[in-house]
Amino acid sequence: MPLSIRRDDLLPGRNFIGRWCEAQLGRRFDVADPATDTVFASVPDSGEDDARAALEAAHAAFTAWRAVPARQRAQILKRWNDLIVAHQEDLGRLISREQGKPLAEGRGEVAYAASYVEWFAEEATRANGDVIPAPVVGRRMFALKEPVGVVAAITPWNFPAAMIARKIAPALAAGCTVVCKPAEDTPLTSLALVKLAEEAGVPPGVLNIVTASRERAAEVVDVWLDDPRVRKISFTGSTPVGKHLARRSADTLKKLSLELGGNAPFIVFDDADIDAAVEGLMAAKFRNGGQTCVSPNRVYVQAGVHDTFADKLAERVAALKVGPASDAGSQIGPMINARAVDKIERHVRDAVDRGARILVGGQRLPAVGRNYFAPTVLIGADTTMACACEETFGPVVPVTRFETEAEVVAAANATPYGLAAYFYSRDVKRIWRVAEALEAGLVGINEGALAAEAAPFGGVKESGYGREGSIHGLDEYMHLKYLCQGQL
Repeated sequence: MPLSIRRDDLLPGRNFIGRWCEAQLGRRFDVADPATDTVFASVPDSGEDDARAALEAAHAAFTAWRAVPARQRAQILKRWNDLIVAHQEDLGRLISREQGKPLAEGRGEVAYAASYVEWFAEEATRANGDVIPAPVVGRRMFALKEPVGVVAAITPWNFPAAMIARKIAPALAAGCTVVCKPAEDTPLTSLALVKLAEEAGVPPGVLNIVTASRERAAEVVDVWLDDPRVRKISFTGSTPVGKHLARRSADTLKKLSLELGGNAPFIVFDDADIDAAVEGLMAAKFRNGGQTCVSPNRVYVQAGVHDTFADKLAERVAALKVGPASDAGSQIGPMINARAVDKIERHVRDAVDRGARILVGGQRLPAVGRNYFAPTVLIGADTTMACACEETFGPVVPVTRFETEAEVVAAANATPYGLAAYFYSRDVKRIWRVAEALEAGLVGINEGALAAEAAPFGGVKESGYGREGSIHGLDEYMHLKYLCQGQL
């Protein structure tokens, strides 16, 4: 049975530009359940005029919103948090319906999203500046933090609630106004969250959202890129798109937060707790079916424990249950669409053709549905294979044997990406050596679950720049103003 929600009005099916409205040209596009490919909703297919209207509304609302005392902004965000928590079941079901992840993960994502709203509600009142000791008599010097202005948020499909919250909550807390375009595959959760933000008391024009199909996404975003009134872009997605946004933002020198592609290594040393390492990999790799930016993409296991680790991992992976989110027992849902499955299949075939061996899985699951792929473990992987160079973004674990610490650190860093990295070891000296040597913005040490609202999230190298979450996340939406008063 398809997942249903109790509050039908959480599916407004329209843009929000100060009010709920259709696209100006009346176009719409369909939203399908990836578990069945069944269309179950539609949303506006917006264009330039809609993007411009959203920007006008955000720009007009900025002056009043930035003047709202931080405590009042915090109170609105706290009400938004309370509404998200109160509607966890409906929102979780909506996420699972449009994105495909198991219902337990959908509910978990709602709690994760709410944690960012609550965190930044509290941080709103802590945007403190500085009093600077003056070098001469009769002068006072200050540094103040101010909101950057209108923010354009562009969010991905894999975490449609968490990514909206992680971008919009700090923007509103800082006193910015927002225009947002959610991913075309998962627009419904985003619209539901904006509906709850409206109920929480976010004033008209402060938060605006427009939906667009894949064909018209660039048309919408280009309006915001070209307009100098948009002072910041926050984007989570692929590195090629992030580079395009950076180039287009250069003409107006916008501030940028780019959380881009990854190629995360997961290293298991001989001295690791093997059972803990297996469980850590299961948590890190198979969350959302491997469709996460911090998902381990290359697994390196030291020779002394390679076979034991591979056997234990294969046993755990073989026991995973694949099915739709509507099945309470499902642990792995469908991939987001057929293109994703095609890429996963190509990576597995390429690895096998180049000498890898399948221990578990390795094939589509047409009996379950068109968008399903079996959780897979490959051994004998190497750097010549596509799965070592590209994000697979699916439930495939390629395992590579290594001999020395120096060898594996060099291999882990031999990528243009640097988002996340993981390793397991019980040697304290090694832990510090490896943690400092790995070129990544996030490092999990004997831990497979990295993200938290209190921690800075972001990458290095071609995985982007800027940080989301933590005390540093609020600064991404603010700039410093220096005040110097003389003749005192």
